[in-house]
Amino acid sequence: MAQVTPVAPACLTGVRVLDFTQFEAGTSCTQVLAWLGADVVKIENPDGGDPGRRAGATKPHRDDPYFLNYNSNKRSVALNVKSPRGLEIVKELALKADVFMENFAPGAIERLGLGYDVLSKLNPGIIYGQVKGFGAGTPYENNLAFDMIAQACGGTMSITGQPDGPPAKPGTTLGDTGTGMLMLISILASLHKRRETGKGVHLQVAMQDAMLHYIRNAFGITHKTGKPARRAGAQTLESNNPPCDIYPCAPGGPNDFVYVYTSRANPQHWPRLLEAIGRKDLIGDPRFDTRDARVKNSAELDRIITEFTSKRDKYECMRVIGAAVPAGAVRDTLELMHDPNFEERGIIQKIKHPHHEAFKMAGWPVRFNGKPAVVKPAPLLGQHSVEVLKDWLGMSAEQVAALTAEKVIHPHVEAERQQAAA
Repeated sequence: MAQVTPVAPACLTGVRVLDFTQFEAGTSCTQVLAWLGADVVKIENPDGGDPGRRAGATKPHRDDPYFLNYNSNKRSVALNVKSPRGLEIVKELALKADVFMENFAPGAIERLGLGYDVLSKLNPGIIYGQVKGFGAGTPYENNLAFDMIAQACGGTMSITGQPDGPPAKPGTTLGDTGTGMLMLISILASLHKRRETGKGVHLQVAMQDAMLHYIRNAFGITHKTGKPARRAGAQTLESNNPPCDIYPCAPGGPNDFVYVYTSRANPQHWPRLLEAIGRKDLIGDPRFDTRDARVKNSAELDRIITEFTSKRDKYECMRVIGAAVPAGAVRDTLELMHDPNFEERGIIQKIKHPHHEAFKMAGWPVRFNGKPAVVKPAPLLGQHSVEVLKDWLGMSAEQVAALTAEKVIHPHVEAERQQAAA
């Protein structure tokens, strides 16, 4: 298969985003805006920048892959916003911005003097987005939150795990990136509306509130039963449609499993599955012939399927069973990262970054006329301090040099970090 060449979708060309986000919930949102063509300028503290740069770093002055994965295609300005001139520059940039986005601790951006009430007076057309842990008006609105806190308080943990076990945290970061995507959609809708009205809007989303969006099926169960939705392991939440589970495969490694699903909406799935695993003799067997019977005899049913899957690797199981009913091999991150098909299609892209040569990362999965959006390396701290002030504010080289001398902007943070490391 020929390698697909990524493209710059340019859907948001001309849109300027002033990015005060950190870690993941906000950065995942602004990153997609950048992938789609917006000029996203990340304002960072010269003393270390976004704390995500160091979240899990193992070497001094070296940006962690965590940061790279959520800040590609952006530009970085290292600016002392606590200095009067630095704060003034932020407000000048806000005058030129279409979108302002932040996810600081509750009240922090307002204490800086950059709240919605301030910026909307300067720029009535600005779309001002905020991600917080808990919603305004809740007893916890001033509490700090990360992904796992949102998932605990927002219900996703309560429906994750084995039926007889404790709640579990889903491996995906729904609290962070899941919230970021809801904000992203709201920003895009607001940009569209502004074309008609010329007016901006104040957008707020709480991570806890966002989780309710992702558990609507569970709410449906509670509505029908009057009880909390239960944990169901690998089965569907209603747990009344076997076979619907993860089955072990050869050679028995930690991720050698295949997921097999039969739909209650299609009564032909069960006999088709039996044919696929070579057990046509069980078609019509009263122990399994109805859904209720399969629920009653689910342990024996699972034993029969496991007898087939445990003798074959997960990809053979997916191929054979998947030709008859929905089935999927459980794939780990190493398998996915090194599957050439994802690179050929541009879903995973290899980028060159000074700290991580040939870094691989997943980009925006939506294709534009058959092409994925191009991924550019996450910026070094302060890498674009000079060019952004020239591009957005039209500053001269002399003005930039003066700001650098006053330590308002820091265009050479990376060089200083490397010098300190040496």
